Amino acid sequence: MRLLHCIILCTILMLSISAFAADTVTSTSSTVTGTTTVDRTPSTANAPSVVINNQDVCSFAASAAIQTQVLGIAGGTAIRDLNCERLKLSRALYRMGMKVGAIAMLCQDARIFNAMEMAGTPCPFKGKIGLDAAKAWAENPEMRPDYDKWVKENVTDVELTKEEATGIGIGIGGLLLMLLL
Repeated sequence: MRLLHCIILCTILMLSISAFAADTVTSTSSTVTGTTTVDRTPSTANAPSVVINNQDVCSFAASAAIQTQVLGIAGGTAIRDLNCERLKLSRALYRMGMKVGAIAMLCQDARIFNAMEMAGTPCPFKGKIGLDAAKAWAENPEMRPDYDKWVKENVTDVELTKEEATGIGIGIGGLLLMLLL
């Protein structure tokens, strides 16, 4: 009996809920007419193309662009590869039979200068080769491509290099000039 009462109560409850739900349907409709004009083009910034036609050129191209909603900036350039140029020049000198000139061109790179020195064949110095060149490099270390590294390794704190002595002289001269004014 109790089960029957429960079933009847649930059925009545469900029918009353569905009856209320069926009566609450509403709809609205509206129409809007008009024209829209777009007078703005989309923002674009194009990076320029930097063309290097020859493959035997020691440079490469780089370009970039950035764009905001208001301002766009673009630019490009060609960057030289100095080591590539040095190799090509040295190769050209060697092909013309100027072997000492080709070595001297390569010796402008500190890595090659050190390798030649370690091998016991110093780089040419103003037309001198062999022991004469080694002596000339020892007398003129400021002309070495690795001069800064050489100073750190070979000059003690007590000794003054030519550049430091010149700097001290200029400093003292400037101080004296200020005292006169």
